[in-house]
Amino acid sequence: MPPEFLFLASASPRRSTLLRQIGISHRVMPVDVDETPLRGESPAAYVSRLAAVKASALWERLSDSERAPVLGSDTTVALGTEIYGKPLHRDDGIRMLQSLAGRTHEVHTAVALRHAGGIDTRSSVSEVAFANLTLAECAAYWESGEPEGKAGGYAVQGLAAAFITRMTGSYSGIMGLPLAETADLLQGIGWTLEHMLRGSKA
Repeated sequence: MPPEFLFLASASPRRSTLLRQIGISHRVMPVDVDETPLRGESPAAYVSRLAAVKASALWERLSDSERAPVLGSDTTVALGTEIYGKPLHRDDGIRMLQSLAGRTHEVHTAVALRHAGGIDTRSSVSEVAFANLTLAECAAYWESGEPEGKAGGYAVQGLAAAFITRMTGSYSGIMGLPLAETADLLQGIGWTLEHMLRGSKA
């Protein structure tokens, strides 16, 4: 039998929505961790490490009586080996958009599941191509408020769809939680695909 619910170690409403989409009961309990990349750390290694750190941090915070599986996830945009996290401010957000404009970048997302048996991780990498953008267009997008708090300074499911010309890989992964990889992890602790499909109708 699957657990009754899991904890989601994230404040992202998108991740919570995606979990509900596949019928997973969960409780949101964000954690605050240092998201600074390590020296020489690749984008793929960076998101895998942070997803595991988030899941483990919440697991350790829970008492024995409170414990349930914990899901952590992390997403970053990468142009080559350069990691584009959340914009620090307006100028940083506009700089990111200008750098990505007219080019194809990667979106790396990892998901980690901490449970009584240990921790398991999965990851996805997708490609996103942007149209050319003027400085005025980048500024207008920033002023919409959408880029704040988003890896790479944009949201694929929002206004940014107007300048995304091509995507390959996991759409849900670009949003912040790769559902195929998440479902694979959850099946390891008893959530069968049939259970998820039935739960999504509840």
